Amino acid sequence: MKFIVSTNDLLKQLDLVDGVVVSKPLIPILENFLFEIKGGNLKITTTDLETFMTTSLKVEADSDIDIAVPSKVSLETLKNLPTQPVTFSIDEASKSIEINTGNGRYKLTGNEAKDFPKFPELESENSIVLSSKVLLKAINKTIFATGTDELRINLTGVYCQITDTHINFVATDANRLVRVQRKGFKNGFETSFILPKKAMNLLKNALPNDESPVKIEFNSSYAFFSFTGVSLICRLIDERYPDYTAVIPTENPNKLSINRNDFISAMKRVSIYSNKTTNQVRLKIAGSEMTISAEDYDFANEATERLSCNYEGADIEIGFNARFLTEMLNAVDTEEVKMEFSMPNRAGLLLPSENESEEDILMLIMPMMINV
Repeated sequence: MKFIVSTNDLLKQLDLVDGVVVSKPLIPILENFLFEIKGGNLKITTTDLETFMTTSLKVEADSDIDIAVPSKVSLETLKNLPTQPVTFSIDEASKSIEINTGNGRYKLTGNEAKDFPKFPELESENSIVLSSKVLLKAINKTIFATGTDELRINLTGVYCQITDTHINFVATDANRLVRVQRKGFKNGFETSFILPKKAMNLLKNALPNDESPVKIEFNSSYAFFSFTGVSLICRLIDERYPDYTAVIPTENPNKLSINRNDFISAMKRVSIYSNKTTNQVRLKIAGSEMTISAEDYDFANEATERLSCNYEGADIEIGFNARFLTEMLNAVDTEEVKMEFSMPNRAGLLLPSENESEEDILMLIMPMMINV
């Protein structure tokens, strides 16, 4: 049995699903790509038992083939070959796989396809359809704010909250929070679930930045994403998400507007001089000027920059983690950004200067105690 495929075409598809594969899995078969060829269509599947991902492409095949192919060896081989047609010859009895190029031959041993885990049966309770561009944007603007503490596993994913009229994508690590709200829906139901970070990263790398539709089906255990020849099933995080709305301040009399790129550039320069443990920077805002400062007393380092801004409210001095604030600023698309404060010991809001008609983005960051 054999099939012929372009190295470039195959490598593109393998790169899409290779992120699912884990090193040193509990079950050795999980280190493989599952190749299934039917009628000249090659379907490639990977899984870590929590996430299942498939993609497909057309190949020239002389018969239907099912075999598990070692992922690391095959991927490294293809990466180091120039773009050209290659022939995969498979011995059904020994599971031997031979990759032949114009002037080379590479032999490896595959595994039984029947040993590869089966896709979970998805009895879909509900589904929604989003454009790929909308979903990709929601992931890009939330995933960086997810937590990493395995003791608070409910914060390690992106919370998806579906109502009859809109969808909220929420992420928080308890130090900052991002909520991306998409409006203009008529879902006819309400539900919520937590999507794991690994699956979101896989989608981030696979989703096209266009208007192609993405169908999302889900039940109490799994979410299923399907788009442009790719499908992904992930197990949901079976935890309760905190009431994030309770921490969003509603009374913020102090309002700032500033050029986003100038703010980011100044933050990057000044934060070089911050304490490497706390990453703290101070924002002192008075009149039409914001002063950004940082100091590291251990090494007698300090830096200060002044920026012009538009500000309404009482003079305020507030401290933030520079890395957190910079990541949030990078996630905003508008030329100007707005910040809203109440007091130096309460959360501040970071907002785009304006939102798209069907979108509402809100970011929250907790302040740091300033050492006087």
